[in-house]
Amino acid sequence: MVHFKQFNNGLRLIVDKMDSLMSVSMGIIVHTGASQESDREDGISHFIEHMMFKGTKKRTAFQISDEMDRIGAQMNAFTAKDITCYYAKSTTGHAEEAFEILADLFLESTFPDDEMEREKGVVIEEINMTEDTPDDLCLDMLSTAYFGNEGYGRTILGPRENVSGFTAIDIKNYMAQHYTPNNIVVSMSGNIDIDLAESLVAKYFACHNTQNYDRKPVNVELKCQSLLRSKDIEQVHIGIAFPSVKRYDRLFDATQIMNVVLGGGMSSRLFQTVREKLGLAYTVYSYVTAYEETGALAVYAGVNSGKYQSSVDAIFNCINDIKKKDITKDEFVRGKEQLISSSIFSQESTSSRMLLFGKEMLYNNKVYSFEDRVSRLSAVTFDDVMEAIDCNFNFAKKASAVVGAADKPLK
Repeated sequence: MVHFKQFNNGLRLIVDKMDSLMSVSMGIIVHTGASQESDREDGISHFIEHMMFKGTKKRTAFQISDEMDRIGAQMNAFTAKDITCYYAKSTTGHAEEAFEILADLFLESTFPDDEMEREKGVVIEEINMTEDTPDDLCLDMLSTAYFGNEGYGRTILGPRENVSGFTAIDIKNYMAQHYTPNNIVVSMSGNIDIDLAESLVAKYFACHNTQNYDRKPVNVELKCQSLLRSKDIEQVHIGIAFPSVKRYDRLFDATQIMNVVLGGGMSSRLFQTVREKLGLAYTVYSYVTAYEETGALAVYAGVNSGKYQSSVDAIFNCINDIKKKDITKDEFVRGKEQLISSSIFSQESTSSRMLLFGKEMLYNNKVYSFEDRVSRLSAVTFDDVMEAIDCNFNFAKKASAVVGAADKPLK
């Protein structure tokens, strides 16, 4: 049973009630992330996410963790390009206590100066870790190569100099603008009483800031660059991006099926050719990222530095075969079935369901339906996939990033 309620201040609650379970996942999802930041704010969404766990008006950072552990609950958060999510999972019997702690850190965090300084060091080390993790670095660079330094091209962590300079005032100003009720969805999935869910949200959020945020579309101006970061490491990490469909484009599902054929699994063209047949890479895959305003299809591979060019050639041979619409009916059916089963598998996780329902409400102001998702996938035809190919692989707007012992960017 799915229940939806919008409160007078604009905040939305979605409850996906599952009576057969003994637990519940609860999330507070804000429609803001790296793409909504200015140059000066770059990295602040992620820094706020960290600081939310560092003390409230009635709890220290340790007490937040300790009280969650005492009831056997789990709590965490993440920041993405367009959302920030704070979530907890507890047994049904402790749902009320877990949500109170989650709401406390979300609404009553105090951002103490000493914790601010310590956490700046933690986030800067996270930035350093990314610099030392070449696959992460490659994909960050690929976003920059494709989108530039603004909007969806911003890294989630931001630059060190910004992180070092953030103040409590900066945090409060950003939250006052973006953490508004109409920009927030509370999503719950699992065994929780609907009346209890409503009363909890009403108790803690009904008097929350009544100011509304007028979220503006992200400006998208493709840069289509080829970037290189030379590093003395064993592998060369390759990222390639092409323009693709938006989140709710009519060919979105067909594009997803096409992507499965290209590089979405162990039977895909990239995996079978670059890894299994030629032995050039351990990791090679492709994926589609779809936003409200735009989308991208990307390929990633980590290859032997001595076989860099032959690996690039093999990757582009696979891409060109797809571009020529060289897809068999068998591959089409296999790709469709993989996506249908993936959607069905996600139904068995309350965390996945909580996020799916929350994001659909946040993005589209609609209740997510697994049945509709499977029906849409089932209705995709082979001709739809052929049409989707024409919306991808525009070589004139290609971007790339290379990290490793290479002497020139990918051409």
